[in-house]
Amino acid sequence: MGGGGDELVLRGSISKKWTFLLCLGSFCIGLLFTNRMWTMPEPKEIIRRSTLEVEKMNLVAGDCAPKSIGDAKDVPGEVPRTQDVIQTLDKTISNLEMELASAKATQESMLNVAPTPESTGKRKYFMVIGINTAFSSRKRRDSVRATWMPQGEKRRKMEEEKGIIIRFVIGHSATSGGILDRAIDAEDRKHGDFMRLDHVEGYLELAAKTKAYFVAAVSMWDAEYYIKVDDDVHVNIATLGNTLARHRSKPRVYVGCMKSGPVLAQKGVRYHEPEYWKFGEWGNKYFRHATGQLYAISKDLASYIALNQHVLHKYANEDVSLGAWFIGLDVEHVDDRRLCCGTPPDCEWKAQAGNACVASFDWSCSGICKSADRIKEVHQRCGESENAIWNAKF
Repeated sequence: MGGGGDELVLRGSISKKWTFLLCLGSFCIGLLFTNRMWTMPEPKEIIRRSTLEVEKMNLVAGDCAPKSIGDAKDVPGEVPRTQDVIQTLDKTISNLEMELASAKATQESMLNVAPTPESTGKRKYFMVIGINTAFSSRKRRDSVRATWMPQGEKRRKMEEEKGIIIRFVIGHSATSGGILDRAIDAEDRKHGDFMRLDHVEGYLELAAKTKAYFVAAVSMWDAEYYIKVDDDVHVNIATLGNTLARHRSKPRVYVGCMKSGPVLAQKGVRYHEPEYWKFGEWGNKYFRHATGQLYAISKDLASYIALNQHVLHKYANEDVSLGAWFIGLDVEHVDDRRLCCGTPPDCEWKAQAGNACVASFDWSCSGICKSADRIKEVHQRCGESENAIWNAKF
């Protein structure tokens, strides 16, 4: 009995020792497993993940050739490539957005202009001459029709044979359909030489009218040049065409008498510039731009105005506004003084010397003074021959 008791005590002791060892072993194994679960990834693992991300970016960018992970040994060298890919994608998206905006602007500009016979054809023209006029300028228009602007069959022949379009440009009154608009409608039925704009007439809205003219002209006629001229200026059409033909090789050309007049900050004076502070200190001058009596721009520039019409800023003066739209572009400014000759005897002397003027007016009046009465004299003394336009080859 005594021996059996001792054996039971010994077995109990051994069982406790083994239990303790098993518990201790289990604890160590659990601790080891927990540490492995919570250990931060080693640098090699981070490098491997970065390499995989670089590989994915390369595939998105168009590099479809599969690359093994083992080849990406220089991770710092791959980071700039990833940045280049991102920049390329950003530029592509930006370009697509710009193209979409341009297409939308073109569609809107075409929808804003009423369909005309000219807009449905594919005829190529040489130049479109828009004569800026007002409701009160009936006598001026009649004087232009009686001098340098061909009428009736001659005007239609000039369009067909020479590719030259001439129209008086005018919008509508504040009360659309009123007596002023009806008078223009009647005049247009008689002569058929108006271009009507979706624009409210007003002296302070000349910049907006100029923009509307180019937008409408581009949508109606596909021409090499688009010209704006005032209705109190005398023009020699053939000389104008020959002058512009010399610049055909230039994609973006802006032709006129370039000037740089003072920025007038004083209120109440003519040509006051409310935004004078944008042009520097008091007394500064404007950047170079063509005088507003007559200027010509190539097709690319007219199309640029049409595409960006909603974001082009308008200053107080129309000629300054047009110059501002081009000042930051790759445009060739052509300063041709034949586009701003004086009235007789100035233009007469130049014609006798073989240097015929394109346009004539009085600087003191920003046009021909009392043009309705005097333009006939200017035409007789400074105008080109009646056959000049028919003998001209552009």
